[in-house]
Amino acid sequence: MKKLLSGNEAIARGLYEAGVSFASAYPGTPSTEILENVARYDEIYSEWAPNEKVAVEAAIGASMGGVRSFAAMKMVGLNVAADPMFTFAYQGINGGMAFVNADDPGMHSSQNEQDNRRYAKAMKICMLEPADSQECLDMTRAAYEISEKYESPVMIRMTTRVDHSKSLVELGERKEVPAVPYVKQRDRLDDVPAVSKQRRYVIEEREKQLKEYSENSPFNYEEMHDTKIGIVASGVAYMYAKEVLGDKASYLKIGFSYPLPIEKIRAFSKKVDTLYVVEELDPVMEEQIKAAGIDCHGKDVIPNIDELNPNIVATGILGKGFPNKTVPDGLFVPRPPALCAGCPHRGFFYELGKRKDTVMVGDIGCYALGGSEPLNAKDLGGCMGSAFSIGHGMSHAFSKSGQQKRVVACMGDSTFFHTGINSLTEVSYNKSNTICVILDNRITGMTGHQDNPGSGYNIKGEPTTLIDVERVVHALGIRNVRTVDPNNLADMKATLDWAYSIEKEPVVIITKWPCVLKKYSHEDAEEFNLDKTPCIIDEEKCIGCKKCLTTGCPALRFNLKDKKSEIVESDCVGCKVCMQVCPVKAISRKGYKS
Repeated sequence: MKKLLSGNEAIARGLYEAGVSFASAYPGTPSTEILENVARYDEIYSEWAPNEKVAVEAAIGASMGGVRSFAAMKMVGLNVAADPMFTFAYQGINGGMAFVNADDPGMHSSQNEQDNRRYAKAMKICMLEPADSQECLDMTRAAYEISEKYESPVMIRMTTRVDHSKSLVELGERKEVPAVPYVKQRDRLDDVPAVSKQRRYVIEEREKQLKEYSENSPFNYEEMHDTKIGIVASGVAYMYAKEVLGDKASYLKIGFSYPLPIEKIRAFSKKVDTLYVVEELDPVMEEQIKAAGIDCHGKDVIPNIDELNPNIVATGILGKGFPNKTVPDGLFVPRPPALCAGCPHRGFFYELGKRKDTVMVGDIGCYALGGSEPLNAKDLGGCMGSAFSIGHGMSHAFSKSGQQKRVVACMGDSTFFHTGINSLTEVSYNKSNTICVILDNRITGMTGHQDNPGSGYNIKGEPTTLIDVERVVHALGIRNVRTVDPNNLADMKATLDWAYSIEKEPVVIITKWPCVLKKYSHEDAEEFNLDKTPCIIDEEKCIGCKKCLTTGCPALRFNLKDKKSEIVESDCVGCKVCMQVCPVKAISRKGYKS
C-alpha cells in the first residue's frame, strides 16, 4: 500500500518496520515530527528527553541492552549529543542503533547554519542521506542492518526540505527483531583509556570495511544520460539538479555518503566531460573528491551559504536561471515574527523594557522575540540553555570593569530542563548577582507544544511525574525566588523591583502562566483563571495615544481615519495587559462592567 508521507513521517514508519523498540528525542525543528509520529506506534517505546545528550545516552543504553534503538535531533542538538556519540562509536553496538541529524540550510528555525555531515567523518561512523520520503523509509530500515553488520551507529542526515516535503511511500510490514542478550564485555564497553586505545584500531578496520560497502551500496548508483555534464549529488541537492538538467546530464546519486565511494566517483568522472559536485552548505564531498585527485567543480559555482534551489543550481552550472513559476506579490502578506496575542511573556518584556542600565540575555524559544519592536527588551542570546551562564559571565565582567549595569537572563521552562539547570548551577555555585528569569508557560512552545518534565504528561499524553520548577531552583541553593503572574503588570513590576534590590546574591523570578495556544490540561484549568473573554475599546474614552500599541500585541490596531485604537476580537484572548497599560481606562473585558 502506498501513502503520502513527509520525510519525518517516513522515518517514523521506517523505524516501525525495522523493528525498533526504543526511541528518544528532544523537539527541535525540523526533526520534531519524527518522535511525534513514532509515538503512534505502540510497539515502540517513545519519549521526550530533557535534552539531546540524554536522548542519545538513553538510546545507547537500549542498544547495549540488546534492542534496536533510535534518537533524533536537529543539527545544533548534535552539538549537545556529540560527547556520548563519539565514545559510543568506539564501543560498538549490541542492538542496532541509528540517529537522525536534521540540518537546517537557510536557518528557517535555527540560530546558525552548520553542516553536520562532518560529524560522521569525525566520529568515523557511516552516514545515509535520503532525498525523498521513500528513501527515508528504505534507508531507515537499511540503517539497522548496516549498524548490526558493521557494529556501528548510523547517522541519517536529513535537511529541512526532505523532513517536511511529502511524496508517495510504499509501506511494508514490521520486522520483529529478537533482543541480543547482554553479556559483560569490559574490553569493548568500558571506555577507560586502556580499552579505548585498543578499540581505536578496531574503528580504523571498521572504516575500511565501510568504504568497501560504500563502493557497492545500492544507495550509490549511476544514472547515465548525456555525458557532457556529470553530477555527483546527495539528498535534496540531487532533486534540484534533476529538476534543472533532466536528461541533459548524467548523475551519480549518493545515498550512502560516508565513507564516500571514491572509486565509484572516479570511474563515473571518466565517463563525463565535466564533473560537478552539487551539495548544500559545505564542500564536504568536494574536498574528499579533490583530495583523491579527481577534477571537479563545486563551490566555485555553487554557493556555500543558504539552502539551494533549482534556480541557483541552474545559474551555477548553466550560467542562466531556471524558469520558475512566479507568485504575485499581492498574495504575500508581510508578517514579521511577533509574540502571539495573549502570550504570557509579553508582560515580562513590557516591564523589563522600561529598565535602564540593564542588559537582557535571551535564549532559544518564543521569547527570542523579546528584542523586537516595540518591546525592545532583549539585547542578545546564545545557544540552548546558555542564558544564565552568559549572564553570569557578563555580570562578573561588569563588576570588574566598573560598568553600572544589571544583567537579566531569561529562558523557558523546557529550556531550563534542557540545559538551564546546569546554567543556573553555575550562577548559584559562584554566587552571581545575575537576575535569572524562568518563563514557565507549562509546555515546549516554539516547536509545537510538546510536553516536558514540567508539564506532568509524557509524549503519549499520559500522566507522569511533574517536576516543579520552583522546587528545583530552591534545591540548587537559590534563596531569593519569587513566582509571579506575568499578565499582572503591577505584580511583575514589583517583582522586578524586588530582584533589582538584591545586589550581592542570585535572584530567580519564575513567570508562570500557560501558553495561550496550549491545549489546557485539567491541572491548568484548576490552577489558572483561563477566561478568554476578549477586550474591547470604548471609542469615546480612547484618546488615540497609542500607549496600548507599545505592548506589541497583534490583536491591537490603530485606525488612522478615526485616530483611535481598535481590538480584533477574534484575535484577543483577554490577557488584560492592554487594559493595564491604557492611561484613560478605555479598555475593558467584553460584557464586564468597567
